Amino acid sequence: MNETPRPAYADDLRIGHVYPLGSYFVSEDELVDFARQWDPQSFHVDAAAAASGAFGGLIASGIHTLAIFQRLAVQGAFGDWQVIAGRRLVDVEFRRPVRPGDTLTGSMTIDDIVVDHRGRALVTATGALEHQDERTVLTTVIEVLVRTRP
Repeated sequence: MNETPRPAYADDLRIGHVYPLGSYFVSEDELVDFARQWDPQSFHVDAAAAASGAFGGLIASGIHTLAIFQRLAVQGAFGDWQVIAGRRLVDVEFRRPVRPGDTLTGSMTIDDIVVDHRGRALVTATGALEHQDERTVLTTVIEVLVRTRP
């Protein structure tokens, strides 16, 4: 019988713990489709225009890159936590462009855990995504409200 992992309460989390978040392949079709719907700038949606632009080709929207981080964070950490809600993103930095064919790998390190009297804690973590060549493309600090053990 497969046993489902017990969801982690804030009490189970440890400052300094690094969560590997897995990897995600960015296809050109997905990159362009996302941008057409949410960020239709020429360097995201038009290969010919992007080729003559500042980046020399198509690049992903920063919002798409952030969405990929969120997906990996949910699959790699938050899905096992007793999350109440995300509180905020701080210092989001798009360090390098993401291009079609890139494989992004995420990580998240717990920086702080502050328990309050309402059965929850504010968990602060630093998140990052790297290209397949181990160069950082995204960094952010996130704050998440997580239940404490009843």
